[in-house]
Amino acid sequence: MGKCPNCGEWDSLLELSGEQIAFLEKTTKSSAKSSPAKALPITEVGEENFTRFSSGSRELDLVLGGGIVPGSLTLIGGSPGIGKSTLLLKVTGNLARSGQKILYVSGEESAGQIKLRANRLDANHERLYLLSEISLESVLQELDRREYDFLVIDSIQTLYSEETPSAPGSVTQVRTITFELMRYAKSRQLPIFIIGHITKEGSIAGPRVLEHMVDTVLYFEGDSNSELRLLRGFKNRFGSTNEVGIFEMHRDGLRDAVSFAGRFFDKEKLQAGSALTVIMEGSRPIVIEIQALVAESYGHPRRSSTGYDNNRLTMLLALLEKKLDLPLGTYDVFINVSGGIRITEPAADLAVIAAILSSYRDRELSAHTLFLGEVSLTGEIREIPALQQRLREIQTQGFEKVVLPAKPLEPTEVKCYVAEEVGKIVEWIFV
Repeated sequence: MGKCPNCGEWDSLLELSGEQIAFLEKTTKSSAKSSPAKALPITEVGEENFTRFSSGSRELDLVLGGGIVPGSLTLIGGSPGIGKSTLLLKVTGNLARSGQKILYVSGEESAGQIKLRANRLDANHERLYLLSEISLESVLQELDRREYDFLVIDSIQTLYSEETPSAPGSVTQVRTITFELMRYAKSRQLPIFIIGHITKEGSIAGPRVLEHMVDTVLYFEGDSNSELRLLRGFKNRFGSTNEVGIFEMHRDGLRDAVSFAGRFFDKEKLQAGSALTVIMEGSRPIVIEIQALVAESYGHPRRSSTGYDNNRLTMLLALLEKKLDLPLGTYDVFINVSGGIRITEPAADLAVIAAILSSYRDRELSAHTLFLGEVSLTGEIREIPALQQRLREIQTQGFEKVVLPAKPLEPTEVKCYVAEEVGKIVEWIFV
């Protein structure tokens, strides 16, 4: 039956075999016999101290909150070719050299293909075991046969459980396999890393419960054609989600970015339509270049942005038309954030406006001036968090001037120009 006769929902019925029904009856009876848990006052509950160990990658440890927690279940997503398998194979090689026994399960590649990548990444070690298998029961049998310290599943959408009569990658299969892996990780204190496919919208493919069940969710960002990759945490039960790991893709795999200062801008090549600002990626300030192109429209005007929220761009353009009387309604406006970075904070609003005005007037901005500030719907330029950290980075990079909404509380060698509203930005924009 495709439709439930009781609730009227479609595709909510699940066909079970005789063995599966017997298994459910057995587990239900055993759970009914077990004594129920008793609630305790929170003052009587003891603290649980997590012991971490290093993955061998400074940037990955930073995103995880200090290292890998035994018994944790971590999900890594990202577009194809971004470096998910490369990073985890590199990490497993590091852990194997440190004396741990690793199992790398791949349902997409053969052991020979992984061996070729391991040769390139210098990840060959006798403690690193490869298993090309898509059956969850076979994977669990291998884990019981030999005691492992670390497990990698590449990927969750290729595994299937014989107890669930559906195709690999389906909602039921992903939910069942994730639950079994979570149960195994907690009972054996085995850290497990799972690679997940993503949809065209950029989210993890499969049911949303997959992200709810795991302890940590990490996403790879960046242009696959660029050497820089960003690993961002979206959920972490053992640490903060504010940190971002920055990697460089080389021939021998992903490396921790030693120095990313100056990677996202070039002082010598700034032209009309380019403006500089400082964004916070976790606890680290990064100077980036925002590029704008304003051109006459020969039809319906287009608004497009790469690395910046398109809805926010539309809001800023409407604000410029109202406050500065700019006829942007007859112009195409394009925004690009250099380096493949995606801006997730409003602190770059002022730099976006500066880049748009620079392109509209076809006048080059000063290469020694940066723009910091959030722009409201009323045209007011508001203060931003972590201002002192941003100013220290500006001073370290050798910049001389900054346009911002208020004077900093601490003294700085950078010359500050205060612009409290958008109307005043024109006075300071070409200083």
